Amino acid sequence: MALRRLLGQEPPPALPHGRRPRQPQPERGAPAIHPGAKNKEYRLTEDIINAGFSINPDELASITSKHDVKALKMHGGVDGISKKIRSTFDCGISAGDLDMRQNIYGVNRYAEKPSRSFWMFVWDALQDMTLIILMVCALLSAVVGLASEGFPKGMYDGLGIILSILLVVMVTAISDYRQSLQFKELDNEKKKIFIHVTRDGSRQKISIYDLAVGDIVHLSIGDQVPADGLYIHGYSLLIDESSLTGESDPVYISQDKPFILAGTKVQDGSAKMMVAAVGMRTEWGRLMSTLSEGGEDETPLQVKLNGVATIIGKIGLVFATLTFVVLMVRFLIEKGVTVGLSKWYSTDALTIVNYFATAVTIIVVAVPEGLPLAVTLSLAFAMKKLMNDKALVRHLSACETMGSAGTICTDKTGTLTTNHMVVDKIWIAEVSKSVTSNNTLEDLNSVISPTTLGLLLQGIFENTSAEVVKEKDGTQTVLGTPTERAIFEFGLKLEGGHNAEDRTCTKVKVEPFNSVRKKMAVLVSLPNDTYRWFSKGASEIVVQMCDMMVDADGNSVPLSEAQRKNILDTINSFASDALRTLCLAYKEVDGFDNDSDSPTSGFTLISIFGIKDPVRPGVKDAVKACMSAGIIVRMVTGDNINTAIAIAKECGILTDDGIAIEGPDFRNKSPEEMRDLIPKIRVMARSLPLDKHTLVTNLRGMFHEVVAVTGDGTNDAPALHEADIGLAMGIAGTEVAKESADVIVLDDNFSTIINVARWGRAVYINIQKFVQFQLTVNVVALVINFVSACITGSAPLTAVQLLWVNMIMDTLGALALATEPPNDDMMKRPPVRRGESFITKVMWRNVIGQSLYQLVVLGALMFGGEQLLNIKDADSKSVINTLIFNSFVFCQVFNEINSREMQKINVFRGMISNWIFIGIIAVTVAFQVVIIEFLGTFASTVPLSWQLWLVSVGLGSISLIVGAILKCIPVKSDENPSSPNGYMPLPSGPDNI
Repeated sequence: MALRRLLGQEPPPALPHGRRPRQPQPERGAPAIHPGAKNKEYRLTEDIINAGFSINPDELASITSKHDVKALKMHGGVDGISKKIRSTFDCGISAGDLDMRQNIYGVNRYAEKPSRSFWMFVWDALQDMTLIILMVCALLSAVVGLASEGFPKGMYDGLGIILSILLVVMVTAISDYRQSLQFKELDNEKKKIFIHVTRDGSRQKISIYDLAVGDIVHLSIGDQVPADGLYIHGYSLLIDESSLTGESDPVYISQDKPFILAGTKVQDGSAKMMVAAVGMRTEWGRLMSTLSEGGEDETPLQVKLNGVATIIGKIGLVFATLTFVVLMVRFLIEKGVTVGLSKWYSTDALTIVNYFATAVTIIVVAVPEGLPLAVTLSLAFAMKKLMNDKALVRHLSACETMGSAGTICTDKTGTLTTNHMVVDKIWIAEVSKSVTSNNTLEDLNSVISPTTLGLLLQGIFENTSAEVVKEKDGTQTVLGTPTERAIFEFGLKLEGGHNAEDRTCTKVKVEPFNSVRKKMAVLVSLPNDTYRWFSKGASEIVVQMCDMMVDADGNSVPLSEAQRKNILDTINSFASDALRTLCLAYKEVDGFDNDSDSPTSGFTLISIFGIKDPVRPGVKDAVKACMSAGIIVRMVTGDNINTAIAIAKECGILTDDGIAIEGPDFRNKSPEEMRDLIPKIRVMARSLPLDKHTLVTNLRGMFHEVVAVTGDGTNDAPALHEADIGLAMGIAGTEVAKESADVIVLDDNFSTIINVARWGRAVYINIQKFVQFQLTVNVVALVINFVSACITGSAPLTAVQLLWVNMIMDTLGALALATEPPNDDMMKRPPVRRGESFITKVMWRNVIGQSLYQLVVLGALMFGGEQLLNIKDADSKSVINTLIFNSFVFCQVFNEINSREMQKINVFRGMISNWIFIGIIAVTVAFQVVIIEFLGTFASTVPLSWQLWLVSVGLGSISLIVGAILKCIPVKSDENPSSPNGYMPLPSGPDNI
């Protein structure tokens, strides 16, 4: 039977477990001389000999890496090498020998540079120049304090600043260290690559890290070669070695040139390869080990925010300088009036040092180093969540950019559909049949002869890239692409006990399917010394190659125009039922030329297959969500246009104002025609990868769209690279496509892509929330200290207090606001277009409103607090300053809650489920209580009565009321400018977002 033929001959009997083939034993202390080495001596260690191997690992690796044909022949060629490493082409190696092989020949890993330790992050945090200056000020304060006030009182101010700096440094280091661990984990996920090998006589899927010398690896289009190896056999194998050699021309691999190197990519064809060197014994391994630990470039948003931070920092520097100058001038005037400038005391030096420390701390507060931190935190949090949602973000900026995507160009098969294919209908001998019942063979036998059925089966089993493999439990599984599996399984169902002539055929030449040819061709030799080409592929292409057809008796008859029209009508009918259509044809030839491609005419049509691939559940809702979010979904597929239209309508992609076009028509349009056409395109059928690339290029160039593209094939790599966000399929995608992508969709599901967009928008909005919160703190802290210095000659917020505020504002604020999960309302507004301002009018309204409220409250406490609150204690000044500090902090605590929503009045929505936010608010409040009640000596505070605690909390909570009032003030939204691209801009989104 054909199935038994496809399984191949019986493998040679394996050696019993524990037994090794006999090897010649050299004399003790003498070098081993290999019998095939033509007297060339090389040393085999005792471990190698005892393990039953007879070639040195370094020599074996050298043969492959140096393409040493002479040495290969000396060892008996690829077959000789296989014997020396105890591997067979049919069975591979034994899993029981895996550890021994890896001990002798190495593991398939390269040496990575050690990760940065926690203390390195602490050291980095200590390199901040303003913190260093502040540390110097603290030390000076401690020295002067000891001289003037003695121990321990004189150390309190300086020690308080030092402890605050250390706390800031530790929190920053912990945050950065945790992020590095998270990125390391994600980096490890990127490296998880699986390959098919033959081991223990069965085909298995293993991690590349489990690969060992002697393994038989199956390579196909788009694979990255996982180790150095030797070619066994295959079909039209082309290898792209540009990653190693820089040469752009692919290399043809054959038995005369069998060397395949790790890190290269399969550009075309398929093959079996025997592993000869792994890990650090490969050139690729040595190259990868020299690379530093994976880091990320700054994202566009980080670059933009760094500019904002620089401007704010400069403003802070001006305020700090003015504050110090004003404090010094007032101090000198008061000193000159009271005791004169000729008399100086140690307390005067302490006052000046504290003034300078306050000025430097203002700079620390003003410089918003938390902005880039917030972006990284938010992206890292989103990446972690997306990993749980089956999306692996390879590049940090992709998540951020996806939030601005205005167009998604998506494949159909496997992304919009389930990729679980079955043959639903077949046309053969001018008869269409549904083949979903259990009586398929009987139904076909009623309309075609055994000869016709035999020809159909031969075409199915010979012209396929699918294969049947034995699993470890003895069951048989069909491997291959979903399309190939569907046709192959249909053939197995038809085969029964039929004695087809395919048993006597031998494959002579194979042209694998690719997205440019859109067909696969196989040449087989027949018993009568003739040859037969089988071709299978896109219906329109294969039908054009045919001038004959097979009738019910198995005879080839000329194809009339009426019959051709009937065939095309059948293809369109199948496609209109959302079936993928493929045609199978053959051609008899007397001979062939190895260097020539398969013929493109003179074929005889055998059958048309209608393959069903249902739409994924949830895709229609996901497309609808895209439309609500202002994202246009375009289907770009290689399928028949009628199939594409049927699926697009079912998914909701093809709307009344959209059009469907075929690739050949699209690529023949002029630039002016494309400008008018592209905005309307919703479906592109029968497209080539070049068409997808052209569409993406024009959407980005002509219309300034942020474009996301999905792809799975090797030829999709240029479009994935060209797009703003490349999304590769994790299941159907080749390694080449994944390497070119920014995000890998692990479940190949379109709904997952929408999740990436949701999180991308959440990142952008979360950073806006954080910036709004931080600007408010900055404005209030700078103005209150400056105004106080001008009027009273002192700063109400000390260096220690400002450092605590800085921690609330930067690290803790970033953790709280940058980790808010997305909500459905985010997908009810248009995407952010290129060039739009990051800080919106709504944000300025909130910042100005909250700042004014806080300045009025703190100013009232500063200049009239004693009278308003009837404070008449001896240390009333210290009580008021503590109350100002406490009220200021609680204003930030409640404004942090307020910042959760920039326009919605209900700021508590979803807060209970956000444990990170609640935890940070709780920690902030708890630590504030400790500072006021127990650390007054270091923080220059005094304990407050419960009444004053209520005043502080009450004044802070009014920020929520102020926020609600502000959100009722209408602000003209930043409208998306109308562009000449034919798009109708969406409304600016509901005001309650």
